[in-house]
Amino acid sequence: MTSTAPLAPRLPSPLQEVRDDRFDRHGVRLLLKRDDLIHPELIGNKWRKLVPNIEAAGGRPLVTFGGAYSNHLRATAAAGRLLGFPTVGVVRGQELADRPLNPSLARCAADGMRLHFVDRAAYRRKTEPRTLAGMLRAAGARDAYVVPEGGSNAAAVRGCGALGEELRGRAGVVAIACGTGGTLAGLAAGLGAGQRVMGVPVLRGGFLEGDIRRLQEEAFGGRRGHWSLDERFHFGGYARVPAELEAFAQDFEQRHGVPVERLYVAKLLYALAALAGEGAFPRGTAVAAVLTA
Repeated sequence: MTSTAPLAPRLPSPLQEVRDDRFDRHGVRLLLKRDDLIHPELIGNKWRKLVPNIEAAGGRPLVTFGGAYSNHLRATAAAGRLLGFPTVGVVRGQELADRPLNPSLARCAADGMRLHFVDRAAYRRKTEPRTLAGMLRAAGARDAYVVPEGGSNAAAVRGCGALGEELRGRAGVVAIACGTGGTLAGLAAGLGAGQRVMGVPVLRGGFLEGDIRRLQEEAFGGRRGHWSLDERFHFGGYARVPAELEAFAQDFEQRHGVPVERLYVAKLLYALAALAGEGAFPRGTAVAAVLTA
C-alpha cells in the first residue's frame, strides 16, 4: 500500500468566519471551510477523494479521465510525482492530440502523466467494460488501478466523510459546489443530526441528484444525511465565467483576502449571497462554504 503520510496535509482544514454585509444584514454568519489549504498541490476535495484511491492502488499505475482543463487530472499527476507512482490521463478530445498542450495538460505532462487522447464519442462510453478495456490496452495500462472522471467512486465518497465529521456542530448549513457529486455524497454522510448540505452544481443538465444517490448507495448502502441541490447557479455550464461572476469573485477577494477559484468556488459563494438575499436562511443560521479549490 502506498503511504500518503509524507505529503503532510493540513488536517483538519481551518474554519474561518468572515464578516460580509450581504450576509450580515440578513442575520446569517458566513464561515469558510478552507480545504484549499490542505496541501499546495492536492487541495480540497482532490485530497479527500484521491488519497483513498491511491492507497487502494498499492503503487500500481493509476489511470483516470478528464477534459483538457481538468483539475482532477492535474491533482492526480501531481500525486504521482510526489509519491512516485505512474499515472495515465485519458483526455476527452482526439483533436487535442495534434495541438500544443494547454497549460493544464502541460503541467500534467511535466509531472510525468502519460496522456492518451480519445475521441468524444468513445469518451462518453468510457464506463462500458469493452470500451474501457480498449482504452487501457491502447494506453498501455492493462494492469492499472482505474479512478473515474472527477475521482468520484465509493472509496472517494467514504474519504469525504471526514469533511462532514470536521464540520459536525459547526454550522447549520454546509454548502459546496458540485461537479460529479462525490464530495457532497460523503460530506452529507459525515455531518451530525440537524445539519444539512446544499449543493451548487457547476454543470447544466439536472442529472446530479441521481448520481449522488447512486454514489451513496455504492458507498453506504443507501441515502445518507440531509442534502439538496440548487441548479440555478451554473452560469451556462462548466468553465463559464461571465463578467458578472468574475466581478463578484474579484470583489470577494478584495473584501476578505481569500483567493476565489473561478470554476467552482465563485459559483458557490455567488449562490450563497443570492440565497441570503432571498431569505433562504433563517436569521441566526451559520452557513459553512467549503472551498474545494
